[in-house]
Amino acid sequence: MNRVNTRISRALLKGSRPGILSAVIAIPFLIWLGNPAIALLVGCALTLARSQKPLALPANAGTWLLQGAIVLLGLGLSLNTLWDLSSTYIGLISAIVLGTLGIGLALGRLLGAPADGATLISSGTAICGGTAIATLSGVIKASPAQTGVCLAVVFLLNAVALFSFPFIGEQLHLTQQQFGIWAALAIHDTSSVVATAAIFGDEAAEVATTLKLVRTLWLIPVVFIVALLRQAGTARLRIPAFVLLFVAAAALGTLVELPPALLLAAKTLSKSMLVLALFLVGTEITRQTLTDLRGREVALAVLLWAIVAPVALLLSVWLG
Repeated sequence: MNRVNTRISRALLKGSRPGILSAVIAIPFLIWLGNPAIALLVGCALTLARSQKPLALPANAGTWLLQGAIVLLGLGLSLNTLWDLSSTYIGLISAIVLGTLGIGLALGRLLGAPADGATLISSGTAICGGTAIATLSGVIKASPAQTGVCLAVVFLLNAVALFSFPFIGEQLHLTQQQFGIWAALAIHDTSSVVATAAIFGDEAAEVATTLKLVRTLWLIPVVFIVALLRQAGTARLRIPAFVLLFVAAAALGTLVELPPALLLAAKTLSKSMLVLALFLVGTEITRQTLTDLRGREVALAVLLWAIVAPVALLLSVWLG
């Protein structure tokens, strides 16, 4: 047991001592503050300041925290709410996904972007950001450099959304539901969708999380189709486990009358995990990430998102 503890301690403390100390001081304050955008900014600043991550945690630690936060959020929702939201907006989500894919591939040709890069950017913008890019990268056998550029630009656009969307929503006096729909349709990664909506309000976060998970499921047919077109053999098609757990949590909250104290504790823990997840996401923005922001893939990503975001906003106001 002592050897195991020693290995874990070494894995966590590979970063510089000043970086570790800064993170230990910052994290409790950020959780108390409860703003995911500030958490992302602080994590990014700590990494860029020392050219080294403050905590040498596993690369998917932020993903685990985010997925756990989403599952806990499901306890406060009912199956009826999930069904109503999903069935009401599934047509809109499908139209956004397919339209974004089509426009992205067309723009890629006009800009002369490499076919693989255009495929990755289009799918990342249409479906679920880094998850779609990483999944399809293996299917189409994109180069590591090309995948890195696509991930970097999507990463930075998520950060832009995290800070700009709540401000725009307040200026336009969007309702909680309208903002939740907009965030779910327009922002790339699930972490940024949930975090951005949570800044605007709890109801917005619930709407955004539900619709974003429906949008994420589009990755399954898209991967299958791309694999067939590229003759890439059998693609790995599966529903993410956390999506099923989210639905299970909602079912539990619907069928069992949970104590209010438990629901409050789950909600508080979910927010804390979300803040910590965004802090870890921020630490992934390194100087190399910023250096990679060049090329026609970057131009395609920015232009495509500049089209999708306002269109999604208009649709969310109209239909929300």
